Amino acid sequence: MREYRPHAAHWGSFDAIIEDGRLVGVRPFAHDPQPGALIQAVPDVVQSAARIDRPHVRAGWLRGERRGSERGDRDFVPVPWDQAIRLVAEETRRIRQAHGDASIFGGSYGWSSAGRFHHARSQLHRFLGLGGGFTNQVTNYSYGAGMTLMPHILGTNEVVHGPVTDWSSLEKHTRVMFCLGGLPLKNTLVTSGGAGAHEYIPWLRRLVAAGVRFINVSPLRSDAPDFLNAEWVPIRPNTDTALLLAMAHALLREGREDRGFLSSHCVGWDRLRPYILGESDGVAKTPEWAAPITGIPAGRIRSLALDLASAPSMLGATWSLQRAEHGEQPWWALVALAAMLGGIGKPGQGVSFGYGSMNGMGTPRRHLPSVSMPAVRNPGGIAIPVARVTELLERPGSILQYNGRDIPLPDIRMIWWAGGNPFHHHQDLNRLLRAWNRAETIVVQEPWWTAAARHADIVLPATTTLERNDIASSSSDRFVRAMHQAIAPLGQARSDHDMLADMAEHLGFRERFTEQRDEAAWLRHIYERWRQACGRLGETVPDFDRFWQEGHVEIPSPEEDFVLFADFAADPVAHPLNTPSGKIELYSETIAGFGYGEIGGHPRWQEPSEYLGAPLAGRYPLHLLSYQPATRLHGQLDNGPVAAASKIQGREPLLMHPEDAAARDLADGDIVRVHNDRGASLAGLRLDAGIRPGVVAMATGAWWDPQGGLDVHGNPNVLTRDVGTSRLGQGCSAQSCLVEVEAFEGPAPGVTVHAPPRPRVEAVRGGAA
Repeated sequence: MREYRPHAAHWGSFDAIIEDGRLVGVRPFAHDPQPGALIQAVPDVVQSAARIDRPHVRAGWLRGERRGSERGDRDFVPVPWDQAIRLVAEETRRIRQAHGDASIFGGSYGWSSAGRFHHARSQLHRFLGLGGGFTNQVTNYSYGAGMTLMPHILGTNEVVHGPVTDWSSLEKHTRVMFCLGGLPLKNTLVTSGGAGAHEYIPWLRRLVAAGVRFINVSPLRSDAPDFLNAEWVPIRPNTDTALLLAMAHALLREGREDRGFLSSHCVGWDRLRPYILGESDGVAKTPEWAAPITGIPAGRIRSLALDLASAPSMLGATWSLQRAEHGEQPWWALVALAAMLGGIGKPGQGVSFGYGSMNGMGTPRRHLPSVSMPAVRNPGGIAIPVARVTELLERPGSILQYNGRDIPLPDIRMIWWAGGNPFHHHQDLNRLLRAWNRAETIVVQEPWWTAAARHADIVLPATTTLERNDIASSSSDRFVRAMHQAIAPLGQARSDHDMLADMAEHLGFRERFTEQRDEAAWLRHIYERWRQACGRLGETVPDFDRFWQEGHVEIPSPEEDFVLFADFAADPVAHPLNTPSGKIELYSETIAGFGYGEIGGHPRWQEPSEYLGAPLAGRYPLHLLSYQPATRLHGQLDNGPVAAASKIQGREPLLMHPEDAAARDLADGDIVRVHNDRGASLAGLRLDAGIRPGVVAMATGAWWDPQGGLDVHGNPNVLTRDVGTSRLGQGCSAQSCLVEVEAFEGPAPGVTVHAPPRPRVEAVRGGAA
């Protein structure tokens, strides 16, 4: 008998097709106008050979080998669940008593589940918070530098994560859309918390039909889909700030700046203007100055600026733009250019970040909260920027400067990761591994044998979303989706909540952790909390029983367009921004007061250490861009058929211009070695005339497969540099990376990372065979 059970993931909503208790396929959610192909990978991934079948403990850890010991793909001993629970609970108690609560790092950054109850990070933080506290993380890898900067400049993060100005407003009013980083389709397959409707492509087609002109400023032509007919401006990576300053100079020289807006809605123009003109530092930021830096002719720079001043324009940048050394600067410069044009807060005009970075950005929707678990306070109170994990582990007792604060770094003795994979997100993986091995104990809760699990001491098999009930919800989507359990847990997998509840019982706080609710009671509770919140905002939604039976709730679209900063634009006195001045801060006294020499009080051009204009380019003459893939979400689904079909001889593709390939005697389909001083990785070469010469690109997310010091699978984070964007944002700077590429000689090693490690068969100090 065939059954269809409603479900959802970050890459889309679907019905799970069940036959005789087995997951045999999926069908797209009926209300999704543009379902993505990623949902088709779900059955293979859920039932893949890479699933962790039972708890495992490293043999060396059982023998007492702790801090500084090497961890890798070997010596796992299967143990029963009761022993695993006891080992973790007792180790947690020991470390708290011996070294303090802050010695436990429970960051667990990741996109483990669209479900709001079984969200692994939320469950772990609840457990660790109720247990006494832990060291946590703030910001994110996606736009960490920008999310720290924008409250200083615009008083809010809405300009980064939404809501941003609706597509409907752009359709009616925008004539030019200026896109730094383009509007890539691949990113819009994904929505944090799940999506009932992928509406990005339909909205873009409506903008094309309305006559909007698109300008794609990116090293990759493919960052704008063909149907946009976008003008491609192939910029040199990491030079966007120079371009924007030169465009600002062109506006000034032609007298096209909106002096009224700069006076009434901004502060700091009197400090920024002399810098642009060169009066404060002796270097005028002319188009002629920017041309050799950016690789864009001076005349083209000038015409871009004047085109934006001649028609209602929306200025946008992808999140990826600030994932670079000095990554705050191009975002700040883009705000400044938009302020000079005077369009901020006007329909279809202004500035926004994230169009094309995730589904739901710009989609018209009621501004309602999402379903969520109640928060638990972290008594420890210590949190580091998410991208500074390696520094945390390397430098106990030292100070990390971040956003005007000095953060004392604790001595981390225990790393606990649930529902994420730091060996996907983080940079310079070889350095990370050295720091990772400083911990005494590493616990990982995970369905699959990812790199994080393979480099743990205690591995706890977690259920996938298909093996439990949950609720998918996102503030970026108008659907709330029921996630019905589709199949029984495979092997000995358990939900994160259930395993943590048993540990809480061992430690004496089970009732506080569970609040005496099981899964069903929790789902009803968090849904009703959301329903009441919606009611307070004037939106009536059905009760839980009806929602669960029907499988989804749809929130009606708003009747009016949303325009970001509209009230402020209309009356900056009555509706000030949440900045010290109440206005747009083109010069920030607060940031200048931090004394960070690398950022200063206004946007400015600063050369990155690694870009095509740096001295290092003599040794490593190719700029590597690491982008989000179209065939998976981060590292999720890498062990599925959609990702496998895109690979070349099992390796991640590396995009290269034919001219660069010919100079190295390389051909399409070759296995190549991509390397720099940090590491080396094998990739499959794919020639692409739509990438700027001197630039190569490789998607993130191929599971790290180190063999003899060489990653054989194509993980670009073996190569990327781990340094903060600045002391202000401390974001990741993965896009500032130089490499060289050469043919790989000899037989290529096989990719082994999608097969489980071979466990030991003998018992080791209480381990069970």
